[in-house]
Amino acid sequence: MTMRRTRNARRGVAAAALVTGLALTAAGCGGGDGGGEDDKKPAPSSGKEQGDTGSGSGKDETEGEPLAQVKGGKDGALTLTITSAVRDDGGFATLKGTVTNSGPSVVTLPDWQSDETELKKNGLSMAGATMVDKKEKKRYLVLRDTTGRCLCTRFRSGFPEGKSTQWYAQFPAPPPSTDKVDFQVADLPSATVELSGE
Repeated sequence: MTMRRTRNARRGVAAAALVTGLALTAAGCGGGDGGGEDDKKPAPSSGKEQGDTGSGSGKDETEGEPLAQVKGGKDGALTLTITSAVRDDGGFATLKGTVTNSGPSVVTLPDWQSDETELKKNGLSMAGATMVDKKEKKRYLVLRDTTGRCLCTRFRSGFPEGKSTQWYAQFPAPPPSTDKVDFQVADLPSATVELSGE
């Protein structure tokens, strides 16, 4: 009788240990619906969802009141808005904004690319934009790196109907005495904006 009870007791302890082990394993392999600390962490953001179509700052550059706005394209369906014009300490001036197509079809603008041979490989981009300092009678072209890649937005395709696309273009900064510049791209009218400090 004593041996049988001992055997039964051992079986009971082993069964309890097995059930406990299985319960802990199942809890550890859960699908994350338990609201643990890892579930509360935000997913990392790349800041730039569309490759060259953004500024890379991770911020919405269209916030705030527009500094300037011009219309052009077929039937005036294209609206270029400038939302930021900043002169930084490094000797650059960076303009940012949006292009909105309110027309019924996709707009492609091959004449937005620069006429310069070095910049032609940028394709549909802001490479053809210019910044004019009327006070000093100087025209500034978009900056480029040593490979001929413009320091500006390169669009992957045309502008879809009913959509807004962010853009930026970087130029050499005019002298500190210049506080206003004219920005122009392709055949759109020029827009006068005031440069602000960083």
